[in-house]
Amino acid sequence: MMIRLGIVRAISYGMFGPPEEFMPQLRRLGAGLVRVYVYWAQVEPRPGEYDWRVVDALLAQLQPADDVWVTVCSSSPWATQVPTDFQPPSPATDDEAYRRFVRKLVERFDGRVGWWQCNNEPSNAGLLWAGTADEYVHQLRIFAREVRAADATARVVLGGCGYDMLSSPVGSEPWQFFDTVVGAAGDSFDCFDVHLYDDPRHVPGHVRRARDLMRSHGYEKEIVVGEHNGPTLFDFPGALAALEQAMMAAFAESAQVPAAAMSTADLAGQLVAETPDRRALRRLYDDVDRQPRELRMFMADPPAELAALRNRVACRQLVQRALLALAEGVRTLVCWNLAAVIGGYSDPYNVMDLMFGTLVLADWRDGRIADIRPTGHAHQLLARHVAGARGVEPLDIGGAHAFRIATATGPDRLVAWADNDDPLDESRPPRRLRLPWPSDAAKATDVFGHHPSLRLDAGWVEVEVGATPVFITAPEA
Repeated sequence: MMIRLGIVRAISYGMFGPPEEFMPQLRRLGAGLVRVYVYWAQVEPRPGEYDWRVVDALLAQLQPADDVWVTVCSSSPWATQVPTDFQPPSPATDDEAYRRFVRKLVERFDGRVGWWQCNNEPSNAGLLWAGTADEYVHQLRIFAREVRAADATARVVLGGCGYDMLSSPVGSEPWQFFDTVVGAAGDSFDCFDVHLYDDPRHVPGHVRRARDLMRSHGYEKEIVVGEHNGPTLFDFPGALAALEQAMMAAFAESAQVPAAAMSTADLAGQLVAETPDRRALRRLYDDVDRQPRELRMFMADPPAELAALRNRVACRQLVQRALLALAEGVRTLVCWNLAAVIGGYSDPYNVMDLMFGTLVLADWRDGRIADIRPTGHAHQLLARHVAGARGVEPLDIGGAHAFRIATATGPDRLVAWADNDDPLDESRPPRRLRLPWPSDAAKATDVFGHHPSLRLDAGWVEVEVGATPVFITAPEA
């Protein structure tokens, strides 16, 4: 199986504005797969009334070579336990209504979708799934039956396994959730989806943990990465501490609690209502110059040097996460995310934007997604170097990460970087690595498109590397 790279088109498409064209931009970044969200409320806003504008807008911009992954969220103002048109999805109040919706949705795509996913990160209780593990199993079984009946060639993807489960110990609530689902519904999914956002060095353990969970129940399915990107606030204790202190103070002053459902109307209402979380962020911005740099670089309009540092870290880590996952046998990786949902809109007091708003590969300009960010260029470069690859093999190099990218045709490629436990420390001297290289010519290209010098020596190549991944290829590659 060849390596497949994809990009997510955010958490909503056509929900907060007309469904725009985005596939040309996604292909430009080297992605052959797109992951999109479709909500029950978008397709069937009222019982028996179907609105296919979002689905048809996506279909209209697909080319034959495009691979499509659809995450179907059971969010409905009339058909689910928690009425909402956005988040959180919840169990259907009528199985027959849900079954009919799924069947019609799959049939509408008419075989153009290779991957169908039942909700997203369902162990993230109350935020991304308002139900129990047993209720998710019940819904997944209905979902899988209808997908397979309508398109026998499509794969069913288990709702993504996120940071809440991967970072928690065995026995935690998120762990128990997935243990229940994996134990009860092994015949109702084809792929196990993991989401990789934290320290890249944790990637091998996350993939193995997911694999071990399935093996503990007597089977093993393909592992795919439905989301990866970083860095995030979770990687920096100082940033988290500053945010948590502000949040605790704001909520202590207010008896207000978050709404159970996060509908589009609720989100619009937050723009005029001073909720505790918005009050907390406003205070952080009122004292912005005193915030630690690891928090400031995620806030709006950071100093240029901090923005550049964050971008460099993000570019390095994008490639690092991908290579570490590929070395664990993953063949499908989808990056979060293409661009902001709405062009020209910004809200510095939205906590989700603070936490994840920097994780976009492109920006809007003149009403369309047009400007590629540094991380977008890094994704382009990654895509070029894994194009046509059939696997990634780790090389045993102490104190550094090195891999051979095995190609189906042509010479293999290498990639390497030095280990670094502090992603913000760029002062460490590079390491000289000596790697096996059978060709009599080679070129080096780092994540930023620079060409470090190297030396060839009778079946070996020597190159200096720091925390920035360096690809080594034959000159014609």
